[in-house]
Amino acid sequence: MKAKIRETYGKIAINGNSDCCCMPQECCNTVDLNPKESLIAIGYNNKELETIPESSLLGLGCGAPIDFANLKNGETVVDLGSGGGIDAFLASNRVGNKGKVIGIDFTDDMLDNARNAALKFGFSNVEFSKGDIEKRIPIEDSSADVVISNCVINLTTDKVGAFKEVYRILKKEG
Repeated sequence: MKAKIRETYGKIAINGNSDCCCMPQECCNTVDLNPKESLIAIGYNNKELETIPESSLLGLGCGAPIDFANLKNGETVVDLGSGGGIDAFLASNRVGNKGKVIGIDFTDDMLDNARNAALKFGFSNVEFSKGDIEKRIPIEDSSADVVISNCVINLTTDKVGAFKEVYRILKKEG
């Protein structure tokens, strides 16, 4: 299953998201939407989307997790299944230069796209690392203030393992 997920999202990273089942029109009776319109339809703020690299707007996910995370300046945020970086970049804007955002993904092409966008657009407080969120997230114990994920934990085969890892990396008050 992981190989199929990696293959599917690798293709999206290279070719865009024109035929993925993760766009709102695949689940709803809506008109065809481009990726940005799809993101707005599931709750993202258009003005905020304009502050991040367009290459991260793949139209994936099932909501805007940072709207529920109550992020504060200076916090460390971990984005599980960060893909092209949309939520990591949005979180970066909210935690500011004193904060840090770490995107974790297991798809090389998504990581390449996100890393390139971070460099190109000067997101110096964002980094992207390869990791399997079910086994050992490459983050130190008790180091994250907040963990977010957007329609990724549902794809794991070991949800208990994924949640144990979230608990491991969260600070006591996280």
